[in-house]
Amino acid sequence: MAALVLVALLAMLGGPAPFGPGRVGAAARDSVTIVGGNPVTLDPAVQGDLGSAQVTAQLFESLTAVDPALNVRPALASAWVASDGGRTITFTIRAGLKFSDGTPLGPADVVRSWLRLIIPSRPSPLASLLGEIHGARAYLARQSSDPASVGLKVAGDTVVVTFDSPSTDFPALVSGPSFGVVPAAIDDPSTLSPGTFIGSGAYVIAKRTAAELTLAANPNYWAGRAPIGTVHLLTTLGGKSPVDAFEAGTVDYTGIDVSDASWLRYDPVVGPQLRTVPSLSVTYYGFDVRQKPFDDPRVRQAFAAAVDWTRIVNLANSGSLAPATSMVPPGVPGRSSGDFLPAYDPAAARRELAAAGYPGGAGLPRVTLVSSDTGFDAAILADLQRNLGVTVGYESMGFGDYFSRLASDPPAFWTLSWVADYPGSNDFLGLLLGTGSTNNYGHWTSTEFDAAIARATAATDATTATAAFDDAQAIVQRDVPVVPIAYGTGFALARAGLLGASDNGLGILRFASLAWAP
Repeated sequence: MAALVLVALLAMLGGPAPFGPGRVGAAARDSVTIVGGNPVTLDPAVQGDLGSAQVTAQLFESLTAVDPALNVRPALASAWVASDGGRTITFTIRAGLKFSDGTPLGPADVVRSWLRLIIPSRPSPLASLLGEIHGARAYLARQSSDPASVGLKVAGDTVVVTFDSPSTDFPALVSGPSFGVVPAAIDDPSTLSPGTFIGSGAYVIAKRTAAELTLAANPNYWAGRAPIGTVHLLTTLGGKSPVDAFEAGTVDYTGIDVSDASWLRYDPVVGPQLRTVPSLSVTYYGFDVRQKPFDDPRVRQAFAAAVDWTRIVNLANSGSLAPATSMVPPGVPGRSSGDFLPAYDPAAARRELAAAGYPGGAGLPRVTLVSSDTGFDAAILADLQRNLGVTVGYESMGFGDYFSRLASDPPAFWTLSWVADYPGSNDFLGLLLGTGSTNNYGHWTSTEFDAAIARATAATDATTATAAFDDAQAIVQRDVPVVPIAYGTGFALARAGLLGASDNGLGILRFASLAWAP
């Protein structure tokens, strides 16, 4: 999915995308009850959190989708072709597409929807997803006021996208919720309200309460009516345990905590309904390189070498976490097995800190780690105290406020969890660390890194791309703008007979793929 996916790693939902009409037997039930996140917004161009993305993905469709095997498949586009060495990609839009209210959906709707991500006065949290399109950065920065200057054009039944440099992963990138096609009246609140909702996805909003979003199958969905007609998406259980609700039969699918999964696997009734939810995700720590002392790479290197990151994750591991070796998690196509984690070396850390002018931490400006609480924070601060003699302050914030602060006023030392928008290495590298990226919260810049990313995204073969991405990761390991620490896996309970509730690691359960067994 193409969404800024910033989440607690242990409660993620996941599943495959729909590819063609689903079928169920005559005895199949026509509703399902799912426990999900409470969306902050229903507008794909505004959403930046997983709770919102989980819902907008059901309501608005993009040109492509990713199947359970992480293959990019056609959705609103029937096909696409690259030309000019990958600098142009032309999507052919299916004939006869309609929004949920029956009005036509065509190439102009796609261009208008995507341009909304880079409106200068209110850019999407994921505006950087369009950063490689010709003219997009200049338009976002108000260097151009003409949307026609952006390389998004309608040509007959096609959408033609032009780039400043080859962008071979763009068809995968646009598979996510941020690229959902919306009606022209999207800014009218009624288009996002029950009864008057207009969308392009498999479902529309039928009802909304403080505890539930009720979704109804869209009869005009491009792939045909979804197999399940009504989805009851519970946004709260009122303090009840998800496990208790599942055992009582009031919910059919729910994410659960690893502490529950550890014993449920042995339950003779519920155990067979327990599922592992893989996650293409990474938790990492970062530095604002504009702020002292982290404007000096030697200080960043000292902090990185002073912490035994692998040991900390292993001690905290209860079956849902694995120590990270790079910014790119396992499962991402083309990922290499290289280890790009900074080496644990307390002696070298002390030497680097002294070389930066802070022997034994003397004279070091006050540093505070600001976090939404990863579970690793206390152990990291203890290692910094023990191995560098540095006392780091600590501040914990709720995720909503924390995310806003990262975007507007990032602390000098911070942490984040990121789930793939699409299955590609650049989603964890160029998007998070590239010069000028809206998701580069540490404001690090490296022409050497940017050049490696450009080589990777221009590559026409996987071997060349992987080598270039590895070059980029080696630069990150050396300069330490961030330190990857953990990969995550979640757990869920899925009712016996509920088909399609499997995961491709992108953190979203596609409701259109669900069906009850006959």
